[in-house]
Amino acid sequence: MTTQQAQQTMQKEPLLKWIDDHFEQQVAFLQALVRIPTDTPPGNNAPFSEAVAAMIETRGWPVERHPVPVQLVHDYGMESITNLIVRRRYADQGPTIALNAHGDVVPPGDGWTRPPYGGVVENGRLYGRAAAVSKSDFATYVFATQAIEALGTRLQGGIELHFTADEEFGGLLGPGWLLENKLTRPDYVIGAGFGYNVVTAHNGCLQFEVTVHGKATHGSIPDTGHDALQAATRVLQAIYAKVPELRQVRSKVQGITSPTMIVGRIDGGTNTNVVPGKVVLKMDRRMIPEEDPVTVEADVRNMIEQSVAGMTGIRVEIRKLLQAGALRPLPGHEKLVESLQKNAVTVFGEPITTNGSALYTDARLYAEAGIPCVLYGAGPRTVLESNAKQADEFIELEDLRRATKVVALTLLDLLASGN
Repeated sequence: MTTQQAQQTMQKEPLLKWIDDHFEQQVAFLQALVRIPTDTPPGNNAPFSEAVAAMIETRGWPVERHPVPVQLVHDYGMESITNLIVRRRYADQGPTIALNAHGDVVPPGDGWTRPPYGGVVENGRLYGRAAAVSKSDFATYVFATQAIEALGTRLQGGIELHFTADEEFGGLLGPGWLLENKLTRPDYVIGAGFGYNVVTAHNGCLQFEVTVHGKATHGSIPDTGHDALQAATRVLQAIYAKVPELRQVRSKVQGITSPTMIVGRIDGGTNTNVVPGKVVLKMDRRMIPEEDPVTVEADVRNMIEQSVAGMTGIRVEIRKLLQAGALRPLPGHEKLVESLQKNAVTVFGEPITTNGSALYTDARLYAEAGIPCVLYGAGPRTVLESNAKQADEFIELEDLRRATKVVALTLLDLLASGN
């Protein structure tokens, strides 16, 4: 063991103790975040960012507020976005590690047995929308950073906290906007994730709005119109007929299986006794890392157009809502993986995996800019276990504590003077 390694081993115990001693404060911090609604849509997220900034400033840390221009946000389909950067620089030399989490969330939906914005703690769990994805990692990253600073040891490089507000719409006005405007250029990124797996790759996603136009008419004389719903049924049949074929396509990335395609929303018609003149479908096509988005988009468009070809009076309009690329490993990411896995063994007492994920995230935008990036944070072994984006979403508080310790130890590995 080198002198540097010996010093780091001696620092681990007080680092972990600091997190334990301040854990009640960390839970209260997360409760405060969960209690601020950030439903996206509609996406009025600037008030949440301002509240987060104020909470962080009580720690004596300057917070940069980067509001995205209002017209750009409105054209994008949201109401307000303010992205935050907290820069903690320890020395001129050394890497900058960015920790990124997003505050925007899908609306709660139905079926909750606890208030979705209550931050209720019961039986070691904290319940609420975004308790697991990903307001928990606001708390993970803030308290991990505080912990290593509390050691008082000499550090190199620096940490940046990137708290953004556009992941649910794709991230282009979150991390994408920060990178495009040259507001940041870290050397490594750890994005929000779960505690029992380091994600090094994930799927891409294409989302489309398909509008089927026909001609409305009175229900008693349907032959005088052109039924958009009947045509939309053909589109639906074409989409779901393709699903078995997609299941046969397999990714080589461990943890990722096959492409998927679903229709998540259908709107149309004016009344029960009127032939629908317009029906709108919103669909989601997940792409494995091996697929080419340009080819996938062309195939989907052709499939939809062909499904209604020859139908009199029917026209389809296909609008792309989202194109999110896949996350692929970049040289240098292995340094993050090795440290996170090593420290997880120390904290969890068991090895954790390194797998791809079927999800897509805004962290991919860092990788697209050439920055090595992995996903790691507070959460269970799988998305389903946490009810993420479902009713009664929760975080196990011990998983929050453990993930904070793993991230803090990894920051120490990467930033301890002499590395």
